[in-house]
Amino acid sequence: MPWIQVRYTTDKEAADAISDHMTGTGAAAVTFLDAADTPIYEPMPGEFLLWEATTVVGLYDAEIDIDKVLLRLKASNAGNKGFYKIEQLEDKDWVREWMDSFHPMQFGERLWICPSWRDIPDENAVNVMLDPGLAFGTGTHPTTGLCLKWLDRNITPDQLVVDFGCGSGILAIAALKLGAKRVVGIDIDPQAILASKDNAARNNVEDQIELFLPHEQPTLEADIVVANILAGPLRELAKIIAAYVKPGGKLALSGILESQAEEIATLYSEWFDIDPIAQEEDWCRVSGTKHL
Repeated sequence: MPWIQVRYTTDKEAADAISDHMTGTGAAAVTFLDAADTPIYEPMPGEFLLWEATTVVGLYDAEIDIDKVLLRLKASNAGNKGFYKIEQLEDKDWVREWMDSFHPMQFGERLWICPSWRDIPDENAVNVMLDPGLAFGTGTHPTTGLCLKWLDRNITPDQLVVDFGCGSGILAIAALKLGAKRVVGIDIDPQAILASKDNAARNNVEDQIELFLPHEQPTLEADIVVANILAGPLRELAKIIAAYVKPGGKLALSGILESQAEEIATLYSEWFDIDPIAQEEDWCRVSGTKHL
């Protein structure tokens, strides 16, 4: 099916209104993009932020009267605050195109993350079956990859693991399939709790994982704690996260930019002997062993 794409670049105040107009004029999908390479790294939990210059992309059936769509956009107050571009997209199976972009990925020596529609590369490896979904964590982002590689090296049988900010459950499930006995997952987003439950069931580890929202989180000390969130929460919740690690236990933190890594390492050195900082692209992992 052929498509027409309208790319409307405007300021963040008008972007929501443009999005509403595109939806109201029959757009099959609407996406927000950064128009000026000014990434937003740390929105607060539950906060939705737009860039100062935002491109709103509307995808329309090619049969639509695009002139009428543009007239409605221009007639709105928001439509006077930017510029647009119309693009014709080639006829593709977009679902297949999206699925083809995800491949099995190896992390460390033992661990593979595999989409359900792909063949498993190594039946004898530790294979986590995980499809892209609403909650963060498919293995494609460097922060997740850094944590998966660390888990591959550090998980041993019978360990208790805490996944702080569990997202899709990818780290929790990987820990269990690598040999951990039990995982406690904590996340502020109910959608993440649901995604983690579904993914745990798909990987046959649902009986070994317990999932909690923050107000429900238990008091315990774990052998391993992973927290793949962002530097802001890692600062604010440092005492809480550190308290989950038993003396002699291990901690891995990610979601940290290169410019933030030394600060986070110094903060957590109050409780941990810090390992050399690991980096992939612009992102870092801070890890360490808790003081006895």
